[in-house]
Amino acid sequence: MPIVAHTSLPTFERLREHGQQVLPLDDALRQDIRELHIGLLNMMPDAALRVTEQQYMRLIGNSNQIAQFYVHPFSVDGLARSADTQAYIKNHYRTFAELHDEGLDALIITGANVTSPQLDREPFWEPLQEVIAWANENVTSVLCSCLASHALLKYQHGIERNGLPMKQWGVFHHRIIRPDHPLLWDINTRFDVPHSRWNEITRAQLEAAGLSVLVESQEAGVQVAVSPDQFRFIYFQGHPEYDVNSLLKEYKREVLRYLNGEIPTSPPHPENYFSVEVAAIAERYLGRAEWAREHGQPLPPFPEERILPLLDNTWGDTAKSIINNWMGLVYRLTHHDRKQQFMAEIDPNDPLDLLKS
Repeated sequence: MPIVAHTSLPTFERLREHGQQVLPLDDALRQDIRELHIGLLNMMPDAALRVTEQQYMRLIGNSNQIAQFYVHPFSVDGLARSADTQAYIKNHYRTFAELHDEGLDALIITGANVTSPQLDREPFWEPLQEVIAWANENVTSVLCSCLASHALLKYQHGIERNGLPMKQWGVFHHRIIRPDHPLLWDINTRFDVPHSRWNEITRAQLEAAGLSVLVESQEAGVQVAVSPDQFRFIYFQGHPEYDVNSLLKEYKREVLRYLNGEIPTSPPHPENYFSVEVAAIAERYLGRAEWAREHGQPLPPFPEERILPLLDNTWGDTAKSIINNWMGLVYRLTHHDRKQQFMAEIDPNDPLDLLKS
């Protein structure tokens, strides 16, 4: 079944406008269908907060039709917010205290912007710890994105992330390492994933802590890893949820920062993302904008509308398939009528046996 519009969150209407089926709450309540409740801990900065809601809710809503999906966005203290965003969160988000009492079947934790190399010095570290400690005992599975993966790996396993000499930025080819894992059933053995980060955790670090690496890139490193029990915690280093224009907007932001004197040099193009034609458009724009700046003229508008039709999304279908598999596994492991049967049939020494049952 589709995602359920159970609150006033504006993202439900935006999903409808983009052609996604969203079930009104009254219609959902009339159906005798299993519900799955998914928390979305959104730690993204203000500019990306709402689009991140839409990206993850679209992925969930496009997953298999096994249940009615109730998505509960919430946030934590310690994140810099404007007054408008604080009001938006107050009006449309749940509180962690409410979800703590009501319970969740699964949890997604987004990335965040940070100001310190040491994650445990971030103001949101203690509130995030509280959420993780609760999820350890009360949530079937937690899916983490980018910075959230680094934070939880530090909290759960003491793994420190490593700074990169330059930003890992672009769309990179990946290959499945563990095709037997149910998260990866029926997806391409090779696929693309966008990355945008200054830090990484390596395969060697993950495996030394007992985690399993499922997907890896020769260029961008590990993309998917799972906790030793194979499912409770799922770690993404990249951003499979990104829209086709997400990296373009990041590039535009960095170009304008350069032109406004906030950074000393123009940003590189995101790797494997711009075609030759798009790269030429971007360079011509940069040349015109630099001339305008040097001569005291207004900057020309960034050619976003001209570039967008020339970009390709080479990761979205695979992202939907992985989320589809994840939702299916969460459903099976929270379906109490069969859970006892599963537990009686599995090999206790093989965590994957439960997932494959």
